[in-house]
Amino acid sequence: MSLKSLILIVGLAALPLFAAALQTPSAAQTAQPGGPHAPMVRRERPRIEVNPRPLLYRRCVDWYELQYRPSGTVLFPQYRCWWVRG
Repeated sequence: MSLKSLILIVGLAALPLFAAALQTPSAAQTAQPGGPHAPMVRRERPRIEVNPRPLLYRRCVDWYELQYRPSGTVLFPQYRCWWVRG
């Protein structure tokens, strides 16, 4: 085993220890003159998922269109999609 891989393994193993040490507050931060305080309640945001009905699919049509511009005529792609029951 090379020295680089050994250092990498030791560093990855020590990462959770450093993260835990950073997250725990010190005694000076937790003691407040007003007395004990209620811990903060952490709320999770509601997760919204949008799923179309299983019998729906998306149908698309594409075409090219001539557009007249001051610099000259341009062939421009157009695209349109809509939901269709399957």
